[in-house]
Amino acid sequence: MDSKALLAANSKPPVFFPAAVAKASLNPPPDAFRSKPRQPPAVRALKAPKFAEADAFPDSLPLHSKNPHAIYKDIQRFARLGQLKKALTILDYLEHRGVPVNTTTFSALLAACSRLKALAFGRQIHVHLRIHGLESNEFLLTKLVEMYASCGSPDDARRVFAELSPKSVYPWNALLKGNVAGGARWGHAPLAVFSEMRGMGVDANEYTFSCLLKSFAGSPAFAQGTKAHALLIKNGFTSASVLLQTCLIDMYFKCGKIHMAMKVFDEITERDIVLWGAVIAGFAHNGLRWEALKYLRWMGSEGIEPNSVIVTSILPAIGELAERHLGREIHAFVLKRFRNYHKMVFVQSGLIDMYCKCGDMVSGRRVFYGSNERNAVSWTALMSGYASNGRLEQSLRSVVWMQQEGIKPDVVSIATAVPVCAQLKALRQGKELHAYAVKNWFLPNVSMSTSLMTMYSACGNLEYSCRLFDMMEKKNVLAWTALIDSYLKNGCPYDALHVFRSMIQANRRPDVVALARILNTCGEIGALKLGREAHGQVLKMKLESAPIAIAEVVKMYGRLADRC
Repeated sequence: MDSKALLAANSKPPVFFPAAVAKASLNPPPDAFRSKPRQPPAVRALKAPKFAEADAFPDSLPLHSKNPHAIYKDIQRFARLGQLKKALTILDYLEHRGVPVNTTTFSALLAACSRLKALAFGRQIHVHLRIHGLESNEFLLTKLVEMYASCGSPDDARRVFAELSPKSVYPWNALLKGNVAGGARWGHAPLAVFSEMRGMGVDANEYTFSCLLKSFAGSPAFAQGTKAHALLIKNGFTSASVLLQTCLIDMYFKCGKIHMAMKVFDEITERDIVLWGAVIAGFAHNGLRWEALKYLRWMGSEGIEPNSVIVTSILPAIGELAERHLGREIHAFVLKRFRNYHKMVFVQSGLIDMYCKCGDMVSGRRVFYGSNERNAVSWTALMSGYASNGRLEQSLRSVVWMQQEGIKPDVVSIATAVPVCAQLKALRQGKELHAYAVKNWFLPNVSMSTSLMTMYSACGNLEYSCRLFDMMEKKNVLAWTALIDSYLKNGCPYDALHVFRSMIQANRRPDVVALARILNTCGEIGALKLGREAHGQVLKMKLESAPIAIAEVVKMYGRLADRC
């Protein structure tokens, strides 16, 4: 199906982002293919932002009718909801009126910045702390360290950290937690912080080790994780702390060491719901879906009912197994046990996704339209469901429909819609999505750029695909494979082979998909020398047991023999 079929319902083609398209062409902006600089940081000088009184308390009574404690509650409420602009507007108003702000309010604001990775807002709050004379408050400085590290600004985190006592464990914990939340890869940054902390003679506590284990679980970094486990045993933490045992199980599962995770689990006599949740999520994460269901039943036999987190973990496993009857049982349990089900958007989104994967679009749509609090997550779940069930036009139109409800598509929504454009060869809509991604700072992002490359190549626009690849700062294996695919799909096999050579020279190890494509191409054009190189990569990476790789090797040599 091409893009004409998608647009056949209307005389005029639908526009995803009408306001933007009314002012500009549908091509991506001129700077869409340039590596766009990051947003400039807020001014660090001691200068408060300008205040517009008309914006204060947009949903509240006038300020003069409130006492300071009620105002603090308003700021904290906006911070919890992630509405930092409104919270800072009220903060500016208080500052101009000379009303002091307590530490609890500042703590809530900094926590929201850490959660949302809102570095610019965090810098503004740092300015307000200085203005209010709280720059020496150790509690707030510790929160600042965590915020800067979480937002990916290690230099600022270290600068604030230097103002705190190096002998206290709490600043070190904040630095560790921030590094983990900031996505420090392979656990190197948290491990360096931990080593420095031990070198200073600071005693680690339970929270320190939990942050360290989380960093290794996210990497994964099995060798460092086992060292941390040994330190826990040495310091006597493992037998006394269920939290650390849960972190160990989570770390081993995410490193793919299932037998190690189960060994820790078997040693625990008193198992709480968090521990059970870690085991169930671990099995689901490793694709062992029946085992996840088995442990869910075991947990129920122990008299422990699943909470919303466990339900959210198990629903994707049921969807992958296409066990609709089990999904209906979980759905019935949720309706019976969770009184606030109508507010649990993530559970509803999980149910939508599960029903769609089971091929039951009717039930999935019923859950979706029965929800009164739809957000970008639930819309994306429905969009993905339409796509997986072959309803590509409805999937693409969901981008319009969600905006008609006043919901702004997020990066996951756009990443879901772009492959649909590729399948429909809807170049115009793909360009609109690209422009929207640039406007909303979703780029540069390797995953998003790779998806856009695939879309452009599927639509026959090889030039845009190559330009996207060139603008990437860090090119991973998926990006290289996408470029190889782009050339192959557009009838340029020799260019694809040249890209493969460049990939090897850049010390990027191709995955089995890239090798299979190259082997097939070598067989088609008779490139024996490069085919042998690709075969060597298969042997080097020990992929002889991969059916797709060995099949392409046999096919390639068979074709080359026929040419002789």
